[in-house]
Amino acid sequence: MANRSDHPPNALGFPKPPSETRVVVAMSGGVDSSVVAAELAEAGFDVVGVTLQLYDHGAALAKKGACCAGVDIHDARRVAETKGFPHYVLDYENVFREAVIDEFADSYLAGATPVPCIRCNERVKFKDLLETARDLDADCMATGHYIQRVAGPGGPELHRGADPRRDQSYFLFSTTPEQLDFLRFPLGGLRSKDETRALARKHGLKVADKPDSQDICFVPNGDYAAVIEKLRPGAAEPGEIVHVDGRVLGRHDGVIHYTVGQRRGLGIGGLEEPLYVARLDVDAREVVVGPREALATRTVPVRGINWLGGGSFEELSGRDLEVKLRSTHPPVPARVRPLSATTAEVDLATPENGVSPGQACVFYAPDGDRVFGGGWIHRN
Repeated sequence: MANRSDHPPNALGFPKPPSETRVVVAMSGGVDSSVVAAELAEAGFDVVGVTLQLYDHGAALAKKGACCAGVDIHDARRVAETKGFPHYVLDYENVFREAVIDEFADSYLAGATPVPCIRCNERVKFKDLLETARDLDADCMATGHYIQRVAGPGGPELHRGADPRRDQSYFLFSTTPEQLDFLRFPLGGLRSKDETRALARKHGLKVADKPDSQDICFVPNGDYAAVIEKLRPGAAEPGEIVHVDGRVLGRHDGVIHYTVGQRRGLGIGGLEEPLYVARLDVDAREVVVGPREALATRTVPVRGINWLGGGSFEELSGRDLEVKLRSTHPPVPARVRPLSATTAEVDLATPENGVSPGQACVFYAPDGDRVFGGGWIHRN
């Protein structure tokens, strides 16, 4: 599809008519991606909807509150039929298990708190699905993520979504410059989810009032331990619950039942001071607990860094940025000190509680808007 240099850029930034611009829309069956597809089809773009079947279809049919389940595939197909564009379902169960679920299980068993949604974007949606979009001769791929792609002097930049309550930049920090060049995020500039639902009603979509997904798609009811036990039978070994001062306070049935920062359900009642999980020692099979101040972390080791700030990350030699250490936490001031092209130490301006290996550390500009990439928190 050749661009016309004399044609003004269309809504997706291509110098040709929408009808000559093919866009693959990644459709989860939810309201967000459905609105993206409907809006682009209404604007005259050559839309192709693609939905990924990521896990067991039979089990998925009865699973509510998660994306990419059987009912969601049906909802995505119905949107395509309503708006008159083709829709395909691709079986990615094996890829998803190998690229996302297996690592999730192994990381959890190693005492980390992984974020599989980031890995899914990185290894499935923005890798294999994006390649499928190219194979379909698409000019770009659009998703329903609440994040903004902004044209900058050095190329496309990633910025937080206009609605801070919906912003999904934490989950997209590993997007590469090459991927960002091909991706579009039409909902990033909306100020509220109410706007999205209003657009869905305008298009007559039955998903307009569909609830947002709440759980990780393959973790029913947020019960991580139950999923790990199913994926890795017998992997949970009992051990001791130990205070940071060395006292043995009780026993546990496996470190997989605990997360850093946890306070409730420790199984060591009768103590006067409130205790939190300070760290998990998988090798010693110990859950180490202590007072709240034992959670405080000032320096965070980060690896697997994806840098989106232009130039060489390794040549930063320390830079004041803002960093986000959990998806639900606001960015905080920090200094990032590169150790190599993909590793760094992040010095927090103020100690943070509950920093957990396996979570992402996402870098932002000092004003908290532009996403400079990020990496994965690990143990020294």
